[in-house]
Amino acid sequence: MAFNASVALSLTNSQLLLVSSMGVCSGFRSSVACNLRCRRLKGDVVSSGSRSRSFGMVTAKGQKIEDHPLLNDSMDNIGDEQVGDVLPKVPERDFTGTAYVPVYVMLPLGVIDMNCELVDPEDLLNQLRILKSANVDGVMIDCWWGIVEAHAPQVYKWSGYRRLFQMVRDLKLKLQVVMSMHECGGNVGDDVHIPLPHWVTEIGETNLDIYFTDREGRRNTECLTWGIDKERVLKRRTAVEVYFDYMRSFRVEFDEFFQDGIISEIEIGLGPCGELRYPSYPAKHGWKYPGIGEFQCYDKYLMKSLSKAAELRGHSFWGRGPENAGSYNSAPHEIRFFRDGGDYDSYYGRFFLNWYSQVLIDHGDRVLALANLAFEGTCISAKLSGIHWWYKTASHAAELTAGFYNSSNRDGYAPIAAMLRKHGVALNFTCFEMRTLDQYEGFSRGTRRS
Repeated sequence: MAFNASVALSLTNSQLLLVSSMGVCSGFRSSVACNLRCRRLKGDVVSSGSRSRSFGMVTAKGQKIEDHPLLNDSMDNIGDEQVGDVLPKVPERDFTGTAYVPVYVMLPLGVIDMNCELVDPEDLLNQLRILKSANVDGVMIDCWWGIVEAHAPQVYKWSGYRRLFQMVRDLKLKLQVVMSMHECGGNVGDDVHIPLPHWVTEIGETNLDIYFTDREGRRNTECLTWGIDKERVLKRRTAVEVYFDYMRSFRVEFDEFFQDGIISEIEIGLGPCGELRYPSYPAKHGWKYPGIGEFQCYDKYLMKSLSKAAELRGHSFWGRGPENAGSYNSAPHEIRFFRDGGDYDSYYGRFFLNWYSQVLIDHGDRVLALANLAFEGTCISAKLSGIHWWYKTASHAAELTAGFYNSSNRDGYAPIAAMLRKHGVALNFTCFEMRTLDQYEGFSRGTRRS
């Protein structure tokens, strides 16, 4: 397996440090990425890449090895056996001949304002020069749908992004661009609020069913429900047509940057936080880690799809969501649907979960097919969320509500990987390094992913 990793770091101390590792598997046109979300850093931004770096050994708590209290005692008082326990020998590894590892730095979410202008171009240019001096390969930037097509359908404003891209090109850096077709704000690391386009939210005022909806009828404005992917409810356009027109406008506007190889990769937003998942654990609706979340299929368009699927199976009474699936902050063992031997594994449960996850796969399939039309010849990637909590329970409840039918007796990620491979799309898998105990000390060790 060849290895190709990229590191994405924020420019300011207030941003999260993001590290992406990409591995290229045989048979895939593009790379497979694992996004590693790390703790906030104090002080200057620290990056690591393929080029040599000098560094000090630190403990998991950030304490330098040489400052460790055990080592501050006189080393003369420690016997050979103790030294072996304190500082185990680390085997040397020879990386000669391995593939080059590109380093990309993630720009702040709010570098472009709601008028599509650079917030502080002079400071940004200085920061980009610093990155260039550090020999990074390029930067990653979100292109927000809510900014570019803010006021009227098919009226796009790219001015701020053009100015930014010119700065990047002048410094001989490269770009990874994210087609961000979701709302920004309210999630981990969000320090700005960027809503969906105003003309879209106006439609939502009279048709709330354009948004994902939970069983209690609460709407989530973070992104549009996949139920309208093929419904002409957006000023006579379907949702996927709106996404395609947006991507095509970007491709035409920045053709020179594609031709020059400045834009090296396009990541396609497919749901909340740009991830291919349902918005099953929204903080705005009271969810707290490690709650199992809730199914998000109660808008009229998805319910119509569910009813049709149930009728085709000859069980019209299955055309409803589970009635015993708990609430956002439930635990699996408390809930009849998700407990061991629960209804998730009944005939109805398997039918519902298969339909629910297939809607997710079909959405990704439709949007990525159009993305390949818009960005033919360019590396395309998609982001998948790492739902790591409740992984060691039988039902994998948090994954099920997010749309990943990955219970203990089923591989829920293989169909998604097959869909991505069909389109030659790279997989960016977030939270790959996360463990439950890193997030919630009171959480049972038996439920974490090791």
